[in-house]
Amino acid sequence: MGADLTAIGDWLAVPSVVCLWIAVLLRAPGALRSPQQRGLWFAVATAAAAMTLNLPAVVTYAMRDPHYSHTVGLVRNLIGVLSAGAVLYFVAAATRGRRLQLASWTATVAWLTALLALDAAAPGHGTHTMPPVGDPVPSLAYWLVLISAHVIANTVCVALCWRYSRRTESRGLAAGLRLFGLGTALAGLFWFAYLLKALFGSTWAMPALPLLMNLHGLLRAAAILVPTLFTLRRTTADIATAWRLWPLWRDLVQAVPHVALNKPRAGRVVELLWPPVPRNLLVYRKVIETRDAILILGEYVAPGVPELARGHVTGQGVPEQRRTAAALACVLKEARQAKLAGLPGQGGEAAVLTLPAAIETSAEGSDLEDEARFLVDVAQAYASPTTTAFTP
Repeated sequence: MGADLTAIGDWLAVPSVVCLWIAVLLRAPGALRSPQQRGLWFAVATAAAAMTLNLPAVVTYAMRDPHYSHTVGLVRNLIGVLSAGAVLYFVAAATRGRRLQLASWTATVAWLTALLALDAAAPGHGTHTMPPVGDPVPSLAYWLVLISAHVIANTVCVALCWRYSRRTESRGLAAGLRLFGLGTALAGLFWFAYLLKALFGSTWAMPALPLLMNLHGLLRAAAILVPTLFTLRRTTADIATAWRLWPLWRDLVQAVPHVALNKPRAGRVVELLWPPVPRNLLVYRKVIETRDAILILGEYVAPGVPELARGHVTGQGVPEQRRTAAALACVLKEARQAKLAGLPGQGGEAAVLTLPAAIETSAEGSDLEDEARFLVDVAQAYASPTTTAFTP
């Protein structure tokens, strides 16, 4: 059983490190601009560097020369302590604790200084290790300082991640904190097992340590990628909404071109691949311009047409929640044709009274998402056979 756990952990070593570096590189631009995210990003980046130096291939290569093995082991431990300090700083920044921020950097400097001093004071040695049998290398004091840095930082981080993940109303932040806290908890168990080995010679948990450390890497990579995944999901949803709105928006803008901020592209695919506005404003512009065109085309609706449209869609078995959207689609088809035919608009109060129910349904007490959802229903109905068959 122990050999199986070790084999699985060793197999996850490279995927874990690769995922960590991918997450670090993807999040670097946004994290370096945001003070709130900088500490978290730095903690994961340093953890990725330390785990890279702990890869079996790197360790095997370093063991070929005692000088290299010592350097690689010392640098790996120093980077690991720097990562622990960055974890503490991230927690301090997230909780806006000035004293904790100062304490995190003070403790990090103290830990790094102690490790360097203890390494220099130890007799000549190669790689830093805690063998199954025998004394730790370079010394027990060195390993206790190293282990204490990780255990303290990880314990504080897990406690605060759990507390604030339950308080926040942001689903993305809560998910990120829980993933990061879970990964940190696994790292804490890793170092707690080393503490048991250092103090009591206990080795029963040692076979599971590679698995704990590499699962910790995967979870931390997922934690810092949460904002990217939420952004990707939002972007995908915006693209789908813009794609579905485009036929209705194009027809209305052809009839009322001055509502469009930018000249329409040649086609729907070009519009999405090369949007005339920033991509995060694409759906916003489509919704605003479509609504403005609807209000203007209200002036070209002949008296009685809205009532006929409602009767038409009711007779066709349209579900209740989409009847208003389907009726509006029928009215818009007639109003667009009247506008393109050059018929005069009614204007004034008469225009306001032509489409009151439809306009109020799309705007009353709703946010952009609700309005976009309603207009998508209108666009779907606009292209349906029911709307095509409407002839008042």
